[in-house]
Amino acid sequence: MANLASTYRDQGQWKDAEELEVQVMETRKRVLGAEHPSTLTSMANLASTLWDQGRWKEAEELEAKEFEICSKVLGPEHPSTLISMNNVAFSWKRQGRDQDALALMEDCLWLQSRILGQDHPGTMSSLSALNKWRMGNL
Repeated sequence: MANLASTYRDQGQWKDAEELEVQVMETRKRVLGAEHPSTLTSMANLASTLWDQGRWKEAEELEAKEFEICSKVLGPEHPSTLISMNNVAFSWKRQGRDQDALALMEDCLWLQSRILGQDHPGTMSSLSALNKWRMGNL
């Protein structure tokens, strides 16, 4: 189901993707628990679909919740937590919360550099976004 939802999302079939992602997330919550990594992945996937539709506030709420749980369950330095942190920063930026987004992305970049390394693709992507944001782009 999650793979089919991903295919729908990749094809721009937002309604079908969202319906399946909600179903996958709710099933995983019920079967695996709200803090299971697979449930967190489902939350992130649904948030991504909402984000792709321009539903920034809904996406940000789900991303923030997922980030909070990742930080608690996996730890603040886990790669999945860093991805969540990055996603929240992008959602804040999209909603005009520029200073909050910059501060969070700076924290994220610092952690990524230390944990993943400066040459890691995630670190480089965060650095690029942060530089663009500082220059007033994006």
